[in-house]
Amino acid sequence: MRNKLMFAAGLGVGYVLGTRAGRERYEQIKGAAQRVADNPRVQEAAGLLGARVSRAANAARDMADDKFGGHVPFRGKSERHERETVTSPTGWPESDTPRVT
Repeated sequence: MRNKLMFAAGLGVGYVLGTRAGRERYEQIKGAAQRVADNPRVQEAAGLLGARVSRAANAARDMADDKFGGHVPFRGKSERHERETVTSPTGWPESDTPRVT
């Protein structure tokens, strides 16, 4: 029983000391990350990267639309796709092919 109490006490002391040291280190890392994120050069690079990713996503969507046409349901709308409407409850275009029921 004495060993269990000593183990529990050691566990408690280790936890308290570890969380204090861990919290200090966490605050150091958090401060460094915040300084990097607030740097104007990083902000500018993030803006440029975001614009580039947006253009690439639009280009990929347009290529998929050119390749698959109206056969892809639930795709995001853009200026190019505003005139299109979904014609079935499932999102797939209606087809002239008879359905097997």
